[in-house]
Order: sequence, then C-alpha cells, then structure tokens
Amino acid sequence: MPSYTVTVATGSQWFAGTDDYVYLSLEGTAGCSERHLLDKPFYNDFERGAVDSYDVTVEEDLGEIQLIKIEKRKYWYQDDWYLKHVTVKTPLGDYLEFPCYRWITDEKEVVLRDGRAKLPRDDKTQILKQHRRKELENRQKMYRWKEWHPGFPLSIDAHCHSELPRDIQFDNEKGIDFILNYSKAMENLYINRFMHMFQSSWSDFADFEKIFVRISNTISEYVMQHWKEDFMFGYQFLNGCNPVLIRRCTEIPKKLPVTMDMVECSLERNLTLEEEVKQGNIFIVDYELLDGVDANKTDPCTIQYLAAPICLLYKNLENKIVPIAIQLGQKPGPENPIFLPSDATYDWLLAKIWVRSSDFHIHQTVTHLLRTHLVSEVFSIAMFRQLPAVHPLFKLLVPHMRFTIAINTKAREQLICECGLFDKANATGGGGHVQMVQKAMKDLTYSSLCFPEDIKAKGMDSKEDIPYYYYRDDGIKVWEAIK
Repeated sequence: MPSYTVTVATGSQWFAGTDDYVYLSLEGTAGCSERHLLDKPFYNDFERGAVDSYDVTVEEDLGEIQLIKIEKRKYWYQDDWYLKHVTVKTPLGDYLEFPCYRWITDEKEVVLRDGRAKLPRDDKTQILKQHRRKELENRQKMYRWKEWHPGFPLSIDAHCHSELPRDIQFDNEKGIDFILNYSKAMENLYINRFMHMFQSSWSDFADFEKIFVRISNTISEYVMQHWKEDFMFGYQFLNGCNPVLIRRCTEIPKKLPVTMDMVECSLERNLTLEEEVKQGNIFIVDYELLDGVDANKTDPCTIQYLAAPICLLYKNLENKIVPIAIQLGQKPGPENPIFLPSDATYDWLLAKIWVRSSDFHIHQTVTHLLRTHLVSEVFSIAMFRQLPAVHPLFKLLVPHMRFTIAINTKAREQLICECGLFDKANATGGGGHVQMVQKAMKDLTYSSLCFPEDIKAKGMDSKEDIPYYYYRDDGIKVWEAIK
C-alpha cells in the first residue's frame, strides 16, 4: 500500500499553535485519499513553531498529487491555527510543498495547491482550473471595495482593524511592536516634556534645540549648526524628507513676477535670469495644492495658518541648489511680496520656514499618505481579488503587501478620521487634509508612479547637471533591481 510522508509546519508567531483536531486528504490525478487524522499518540501536535511529520497510507496510488485538503475541527473551544506550509513526500521520493501562510480560524475545509508558480494557461486539469476560480471567488467576497471618502482612492470595505480578514490583520507581535516603536520615538524626541511647545507659539529659535536633547549624532549636530543657511535649505529639496517636488524651471510663471533686478545679486554667471533659465540653472517648487485649503479650526483657542508658497532656486557655481526668491501666496500683489536673500535676516528666514512648513504638509498628506499608503492599498486589494496564490506575480508581491491594508485601516480609524491625530496635531487637520487628497487625486497619473518617467518629466534626470541628487540616484538603482 503506497505511503506518503506529510510534514506540517506551524507558524512561530504568538498563539499560532492549536489543540484542535486536524485532518488531511490527498487528491491526485488517479484518485483521492480518505480523510486522515494527523495525530501522534502521547504527543502535543501543532505547537507554535513546530514541524510535525506523519505517515499517510492509502489503498491505491493516487497519481500526481494536485491538491491537499486541510480540515480543522474544534477540540474544546475555537482555537485558531496559523499553518505555514505542508510538505508531501511521495512513494517515489519526490517532494511537493503546499504553502498556506494564513490563519485557519473556523471549521471550513482549506484546499491548497503545490507552491510552483503557474499561469492560467498552465492548468491542464479541470480540478486545478476549478480551484483557481473558487479561490478568487472566495477572495472577492472577503476583499471588497469601498470609498472611504469622496474623491479618495478606493480602499478595503472595513470600518476598523478588527473587521479585516484575519490573514491581513496585525498579529500580536506586530501590534505590540507598533506601540513600542511609537513610544520609543516619543521618548527619543523628548516629546512628553515639551508637549506644550507644540500647542502654542514658540518664542525662541533655541526651542528647536530642545527637541534634539535625546538625538545626538553628527547629522543632528550638523543640521542644528546649519539649518538657517540657504545651502541646507536647498539641499533638503534634493535629499530631505520630501525630495519629490523640485523641478527644473523652463519658464518663470506669471504668478511669480520675479525680475532680474530682484535676483541679480544671487546669480553668479553674469547671465540674465532668462539666460539662466535657458541654461537649466533655475529650479522651482510650487505648493499650489495648498491654495484654498482650510486651516485647522478644531481648537477654538488656537489660530492656525497655511501658506501656498512658490520657491525659486538657483544652481550656483558650486553646483549647490540655493533659494533666490520666495512668494508665500499664489496671487501676486502688494499683500503678497516676494522675499529675497537680500532682505532682513529674519524676514528671509521666516519665509524659508513657511516654505518648509508647507513642504511638511505636502509630504505628510500627499507624498506619504496618498502616494505611498493609499495607492499601495489599491494594488494590494486588486492583488488579492485578481491573482490566485499560485500566480507568479502574487508570489512576488505578497511579502511587500503584508500589513499594508492593516496600517491604512488603522490610519482611517485613528489618524485621518474626524477627531483623529491629524485634527489634533496638524494645521491641515479638521478637513484640510481631506481637501488636499481630493485635489492631489486629480493630478495623480500612472506615469508619475513610474520613477524614471517622473524624474525625467521634472527635468531632474541629468547626473551631470544635478550631481548631488542622491534620491534620484538611489531610486533608479532600486527601480532597476525591481525591474
């Protein structure tokens, strides 16, 4: 009688093991086995992190094994089980691995295919075709689309984290790790001691230094020494937190009426402003998206403000990018002056601070929330709905999608919701961040998500012209590796 050796690997995360009864059936091209109870006498099967082996004897050869069926039945109480994979050694000595990597939470039968990547055209038998179709039908019932807010990318149909399918929820370790990392960040930033500094106006530049009490390294010390200087301000547009907005200026916009007289003292090549533009030495960062966005009014005791600046930058003879003109609003006029490096020291510094403040809001809401989190979730849900586990693209994508939907659901539950953290901490809270996402969605294109195309469209692709743009250089390497 043919005998198969079945090896079952249980996950190592907390509470992954089970005391429930586990049954297995084998289905091959020549027939199906009976249901076998996987149980060894006087042995605690399926403990956390365990790898358990069992001999399964059948009456006749089953042919090529195509599917295995796992069934979990309650012992005392409902006991979830995280099954990593099952390996089957055939009577001929061949090994087949059947990946699962998900929680088995109820008493339904789970059907697994072997782990070899297969496209639909590779399925030759009706059994495999039917399995592929059923898997997607079940996934499409679990992973449903919903519009969380008008104008936002579609997201998962779940009001809170606990409503998500178990397999994409944070596990216990991830949840605790999330809390510990948050607490550690707060401790490092010394936030608790200086929380009052974020709820009222700061009175002195020395207040900034207090934030760095717990973060002491060569970088933080260098930044503290040079953050007021123009070269550091310009460098941030290339390699700071949000190095995605700067673009080469091909024409000075009419809404920024900068003249040669204004910037002549900043230009180093004895060229006119128009000639500098033609030679590709002028760059621009425009925060037009913030124009008309409502500032946070959730705290009646605190008046908050937003600016929508336009910043003109210049590549000097040292190939450093430095600011040469800043207008804090989109409409030119006497109430909206253009600030210059030749202005009074603190006028110019405050203008740069306003630009950096606007940069923060764009980074948090558009670069980070929309173009990283929310867009990734669209691809994640589509992957679960349209690609079965045997599809090669599913295998490539699924490790990168882990926890994507979970972290976004928590964000909608705690961060960007009404009375969430955005409302308490950001000048764009109270609905401004929602307006920003809606406006940014209108300009979101597929090509802007393709790194080389986006860099080229902004005129930032030349290493010779812009040698210190490490965000571009490293990003291209990552892109090419993935490609």
